[in-house]
Amino acid sequence: MSARDLEALKKQYNKYGAAVPQMGGPGMRGPGGGGPRARANAMGDAKPKKTMDAVKRILGYVGKHKTLLIIALFLVVIRSVANIAGSYMLRPIINNYIAKGKLSGFLYILMVLLGIYLVCVVAEFLQRRAMLKVSRNAIEDIRNDLFTKVQKLPVKFYDSNSKGEVMSRFSNDVDNVGMMLDTSITSIILGAVSLVGTLGMMIYTNVWLSLVTICFIPVFIKGAGVIGKFSRKHYKEQQAALGAINGYIEETVTGQKVVKAFSHEEDCEAEFALLNDDLRKKQMKAQFFGGIMGPVMGNISQVCYAVTTGVGGVLALLTGFDIGGLTVFATYSKQFSQPINEISMQMSTVFSALAGAERVFDVIDKESEAPDCENAIDNLKIRGDVEFHNVTFGYKPHKAVLKDLSLWARAGQKIAFVGSTGAGKTTVTNLLNRFYDINSGSITIDGVDIFDYNREFLRKNIAMVLQDTHLFTGTVMENIRYGRLDATDEEVIEAARVASAHSFIMRLSDGYNTVIRGDGANISQGQRQLLNIARAVLSKAPILVLDEATSSVDTRTEKHIERGLDRLMQNRTTFIIAHRLSTVRNADAIMVLEHGEIIERGTHDELVALGGRYYELYTGQKELD
Repeated sequence: MSARDLEALKKQYNKYGAAVPQMGGPGMRGPGGGGPRARANAMGDAKPKKTMDAVKRILGYVGKHKTLLIIALFLVVIRSVANIAGSYMLRPIINNYIAKGKLSGFLYILMVLLGIYLVCVVAEFLQRRAMLKVSRNAIEDIRNDLFTKVQKLPVKFYDSNSKGEVMSRFSNDVDNVGMMLDTSITSIILGAVSLVGTLGMMIYTNVWLSLVTICFIPVFIKGAGVIGKFSRKHYKEQQAALGAINGYIEETVTGQKVVKAFSHEEDCEAEFALLNDDLRKKQMKAQFFGGIMGPVMGNISQVCYAVTTGVGGVLALLTGFDIGGLTVFATYSKQFSQPINEISMQMSTVFSALAGAERVFDVIDKESEAPDCENAIDNLKIRGDVEFHNVTFGYKPHKAVLKDLSLWARAGQKIAFVGSTGAGKTTVTNLLNRFYDINSGSITIDGVDIFDYNREFLRKNIAMVLQDTHLFTGTVMENIRYGRLDATDEEVIEAARVASAHSFIMRLSDGYNTVIRGDGANISQGQRQLLNIARAVLSKAPILVLDEATSSVDTRTEKHIERGLDRLMQNRTTFIIAHRLSTVRNADAIMVLEHGEIIERGTHDELVALGGRYYELYTGQKELD
């Protein structure tokens, strides 16, 4: 593979928001990259929040279920106390019974010990049930907040982030947080309570041996701190790489027909291998540092245990320290290090969860669409008079797409936009819907600035029929009803008749109850568009946007769709964006856009007579590029 090809592959890889691994392989441009939606701005590039912020927010979700949490914490204390008490029972058992060979009362004290451990078992069972419910409720709240947030994010968020990357937040990242709450939180709380309780009993049993154990605490802390620092870093990189590979898989599967049409299967395999190898390397580093935490802490605890029992043996020989006390202290020494070992073993889960939590909260903290103004209008009868006054807008600062644009459309008029790709045609309709907000100028509907309307009310009064149709999994009836959820079955059927969709629907296997799957994969492109038109008819919106609504169908299907569109456009203010100039001949006004400016405007006959840019496009002297 040439150096140029490798460099191109690395640039292609960058769009998924992860660092480029040092490896080669054949590669070409895969599906879904480049342009304003390039993944260079993917969420994986966002600067992660501080770990403690993520911890506090997770605890905030857990804290919403205080009653269950208090019960769980109480049971943790009971479990820990019972475990510590059971260990201390060894002292009287050894000193008073085993060492003296006394059997009287031995059965009784064994029954007491059994009762203590039975309490420990029951407390553990109930505590795990309570904590599991707390964690599942917290995860439900996090997912609800995340999904609610993505409904409120502006369109530009989805223009700059892949669907697979967003989905990774809901699946991998949230699941990692849930795994931590299910097991790790309980282990950490239990470990902390056990450490405090065990240390107290160690001091009570023998102060000098306790000092020996305490001397090892800084060693535990230092070891955990050094390993944890590397673990957090590599787990964040692992989650970013996982999101990148999910984004690529989603794009490739969605664009599989394009991949096969251009015979890029091997190139996609090469790109996937690059992403997959990078994920493997980062997972190995993350799992290595997460996995060595337990063994390192375990070895330190073994050293602590050996030193403690050695010193205890010397004290038993020189100071008369009782054998029962030495046995209990040795048990406590193991118990003291056991929570540390358990916590250490959980750190890989914790670091993975915190890295996932940072990515989830990064989305939740994204800026939502600007709030509506105070007393926003939401009950006005819209006629459909639309005016753009000196509108300037750019997707990026200092790079205007529309420049001082002015136009008007009276209620019921058809306004068409033609021009080269990138001239700003679709941008006009994006601004009308407030998918993006203008930089300067104003847009009014019936003389009212669109910023004075409630955004939801504004969009309900604007129906859109786009080139790329989207159908949801469900029946034909449900998909059409998406245009107005409170519509009756009769209204849905009437909308389908107006859209010229009724006849083909009745030929489907179950008519209006036919289930649409895979975004309409079981019906044709033209049929999908007719359902989209029926949806717009049902909405009864006074303003209509047709964005290349017939560009992806054949001429015969186009004629069929146009009959539905003609009925749809009756008594509606309509904005038409089309490359096929035959579809805009009947427009009341045609706007010719180039480089964000209207260079010509008028009716079809006026523009042909003018002999300018439109005339050249219409006669074929120049083509739309």
